[in-house]
Amino acid sequence: MTIGIFDSGVGGLTVFKSIAENFPEMDLFYLGDTARVPYGNKSPSTVKRYSEECASFLIANFNVDALVIACNTASSYAIDFLREKFGIPVVGVVAPGSYQAVKTSINKKIGIIGTNGTVKSRSYYNAIKRINGDIDVYQKACPLFVPLVEEGRIHHEITDMVIKEYVGILHSKGIDTLILGCTHYPLLKKRIKSLFPSLYIVDSAEAILKDIENLNIPFKENGKREIFVTDDACSFEKFAQQILGETKISEVNIEK
Repeated sequence: MTIGIFDSGVGGLTVFKSIAENFPEMDLFYLGDTARVPYGNKSPSTVKRYSEECASFLIANFNVDALVIACNTASSYAIDFLREKFGIPVVGVVAPGSYQAVKTSINKKIGIIGTNGTVKSRSYYNAIKRINGDIDVYQKACPLFVPLVEEGRIHHEITDMVIKEYVGILHSKGIDTLILGCTHYPLLKKRIKSLFPSLYIVDSAEAILKDIENLNIPFKENGKREIFVTDDACSFEKFAQQILGETKISEVNIEK
């Protein structure tokens, strides 16, 4: 099985790592669209165009059997569009994260943190309500999280202050479960958990694994791994090494 994974930046590496560790026989090709990060403040039509260009690069160059959208904003706006256009399985992060949260929550109060785009799309809200309409769902856009992660400020007092501000608003609503509605956010998971230890945190990088398993596409042995970015490969490589260890990054141009 050959899978193409894309995200707007480094956040999707959390998904890449999770899949690589659990399915070592898969060929994985990752594209981080660092030239245009973040996607969360872009219009739906722009996110669709960016997603199409990312998908086209992975399909044209590696003939992937399936796509994984390791970006919540792109999953919210482009997943159906990509499925229809390319005719191959496309797995997003919204549905598996929503199911995991509903299954986990005891008091039926779920919080969602995400980019402006993901929150505005109400993709998680609607997915959760379709599963169980009795659940109370609260959302909070967290536009500062992605820049903080991209700049490597994970263990920083400023980041802790921002976490307290954003997550504290949802915590005050009485939630017992928090969805990390952006693939950058798992890199802040330990900090969030230390500041709000009572919360069960849903990480889409973990929740997505069942959907990957259900693809039922034949596996190869000794899976290949390649990672590409659209800008600033040196900075990306330094950050990727913190997540994946020694990693080679190649820079490409995907714009049509």
